Amino acid sequence: MNKSTLAIAVAVGLLAQQASAAGFIEDSKATLKLRNFYINNDNRDSGAPKNSNYTAEWGQGFQLDFTSGFTQGTVGFGVDAIGLLGVKLDSSTAKHGNPTGLNAGGSVFPSDGNHAVDDFSSLGLTAKAKISQTELRIGTLQPKLPVIVSNDGRLLPQTFQGGQITSSEFKDLTFTGGQIEHAKGRNSSNNEGLSIAGANGGSNYNTGKFVNKFYYGGVDYKLSKDLLLQYYYGNLEDFYKQHFLGLVHNWSIGPGVLKSDLRYFNSSDDGKNGNDPDYYTTGSYQSQASGKGKVDNNLISGLFLYTVEGHTFGGGYQVSNGSSDFPFLNQGDGASAYIPTDMQISKFARAGERTWQARYSYDFAKVGVPGLTAGAVYLRGDNIDTYNANRVQTSNGASEWERDITVAYVIQEGTLKNLGFMWKNAMWRNDIASQRDQDENRLIVSYSIPLL
Repeated sequence: MNKSTLAIAVAVGLLAQQASAAGFIEDSKATLKLRNFYINNDNRDSGAPKNSNYTAEWGQGFQLDFTSGFTQGTVGFGVDAIGLLGVKLDSSTAKHGNPTGLNAGGSVFPSDGNHAVDDFSSLGLTAKAKISQTELRIGTLQPKLPVIVSNDGRLLPQTFQGGQITSSEFKDLTFTGGQIEHAKGRNSSNNEGLSIAGANGGSNYNTGKFVNKFYYGGVDYKLSKDLLLQYYYGNLEDFYKQHFLGLVHNWSIGPGVLKSDLRYFNSSDDGKNGNDPDYYTTGSYQSQASGKGKVDNNLISGLFLYTVEGHTFGGGYQVSNGSSDFPFLNQGDGASAYIPTDMQISKFARAGERTWQARYSYDFAKVGVPGLTAGAVYLRGDNIDTYNANRVQTSNGASEWERDITVAYVIQEGTLKNLGFMWKNAMWRNDIASQRDQDENRLIVSYSIPLL
């Protein structure tokens, strides 16, 4: 029995004795979330190898969230649960995107050989304890922090296994720390080890290198109601160490508000990543095959958004310095990074890449259509260098751009209140060696049903 399972078992035993205590039942909540999800991806450039020119999958997702209250006493105990079920509505061997059966899975579903499974499911339990304003959670986690972000870009969300403590004992200060041991991908029912790009096996998941220790911690300091300062640290054993500094400021200017979001990451190698090629990450290392090497990256970004009368205008710039790409937890089955260039298709965080972006969105509630929103983002990055397996430079100052459009509507009242519709369209073009141009569409229908 691993540590997480043992801790949950102990907590459940205590709860069995105190389940009737006021607070545990009264403060419990349960919600059934339904998500109907369709995605297609058209790889338009035939000059580079790819598993499939066109992939498309459609499924129905069910997510049951249960959150208990806490038992009475100096130490309050509780338990949370998340049940996940994904059902295939349409897919085929040709459109699944995993013809060899070696990848972690397809666009939406896990693979059974070279085709999608009919359904996949998992159950996550989290034991929790609370003293004053300090809470300990052990089991299934979905952190959204600068150094670790749970991905929710497909049918079902990504989850992690580990422990986390959060404390808000001091006014305007929140401390967070934890350890993650496993991750369950958004298209998987299994908990796997942790890795990064370049070492996770890529097109052959079974050849990757994985570990079971990611430590993290940090502090959020609300200096005023309009200014937030952040520091976080993350360490994936044998891969990388990462420091993060962040500043978010809201400034009322004229009739609107200007939001400034500044972020800085300093990432360096740890353990085997410093000398073992099997643990190397992607980058622009001429001395190593396929440009891989140890983690060496400094990433700084600034995003500025001005909101007025339903309109939001924005622009930003990001620089990814160093010989390696920006590192983040990436098991090869879909992951998120806490950077403002993490888009629908690309992340714009390659070694040496410089990226600028422009954004616009509108909330139609200002013209009498509450629940309807639309937005567009355009990014362009350049100064990208790549090398092939023979250590030959294949891209010199290459560039990429992406245009994303999102239209969403959520019914605000009546029998179908909270029923949501969303269309996300992305176009990605590049002249990077061994990469293909892509067009992608996502259609999402979602609905939440409160049960408790």
